[in-house]
Amino acid sequence: MNKKTHLITGGCGFVGRNMVKRLASSTADQLIFIDDLSVGTHPDTWMPYPKTRAGEGFAEYDGRLLFIHADALKVMRAFAEDALYFQTHYAFSIERINDVFHFAAIVGGRSKIDGDPMVVALDLAIDAELFHWACKYMPDRLLYPSSSAAYPIDLQTVNGAIALKESDIDFKKMGEPDMTYGWSKLTGEFLAKIAASHYGLKVTCIRPFSGYGEDQDLTYPVPAIAARAAKKEDPFEVWGSGNQGRDFVHIQDVIDCILLAMDHIHDGTAINIGMGRLTSFNEIIRVFCSFAGYEPTIKPLLDKPVGVHSRYCDMSYVKEKLGWEAKISIEEGMRRVYDAAVLKLKSA
Repeated sequence: MNKKTHLITGGCGFVGRNMVKRLASSTADQLIFIDDLSVGTHPDTWMPYPKTRAGEGFAEYDGRLLFIHADALKVMRAFAEDALYFQTHYAFSIERINDVFHFAAIVGGRSKIDGDPMVVALDLAIDAELFHWACKYMPDRLLYPSSSAAYPIDLQTVNGAIALKESDIDFKKMGEPDMTYGWSKLTGEFLAKIAASHYGLKVTCIRPFSGYGEDQDLTYPVPAIAARAAKKEDPFEVWGSGNQGRDFVHIQDVIDCILLAMDHIHDGTAINIGMGRLTSFNEIIRVFCSFAGYEPTIKPLLDKPVGVHSRYCDMSYVKEKLGWEAKISIEEGMRRVYDAAVLKLKSA
């Protein structure tokens, strides 16, 4: 039986590399993962498997995992023109691409979303071209990661916050999403529905809430807060008042839900991935500082961008549809992040 081959765009970013590691450990399939490393980290720094080959702009691990250091769209254009592209350029033979995990996106945390929204808007072009390719090539399945930023911001205010349900996004009665990032993800969801209904592509869409984990970049709040708690900073600075909240969900739970959803949802329907629990940034600070064993003064930075006031989800549809709930509690997940921050501090 021939091995399957899976393609992961943005495969060295936070979610992408966790998906690479999960798939590599759970199957004998081939993986091609592409990243321009504008944000992601080279797999030499995190890959648990031995490097078997390397050359200009690529590396192979364990004889079945091919990393290509390039713009994913340029690679896909070349592959569309030449069915033997991976074999002729990288000596990596495949029958066809089976599953596509499309994690390539410009995000960069709140400072990028609010500070350079036109750069983030380039996600529109990235997604449109990827879907255009997929509807011609027709892989077995495609994952499109949307975002909780696609939800209407008027449902996430100080006085009007609700647990967001999938049905709160209605393409026939639109609310305003969160900046250009939310608009691009909302457009991506629409493309996913078109790809499924008009072209027969099997597409799964997810709306992950605030994913976090031990290897997340410090431009994101959870690892940044953990690192400062490990140093026992006092006063402890927080962007905004710190009362704004998010639905924090560990990356391993996110990966679990993605893989389950891809087995059951193929029509472009988008699902939430979260804990279904609102936790403020001040609460997160107190959790990390309790791990560190001190009680600092919290200093609000009211001039910093904070986004919406409260963003959390209702997970009842996913529980009913897939029988899935997150397994890693906030306390356990944050402890993992804190322990990683302490280890990094000691090794610095």
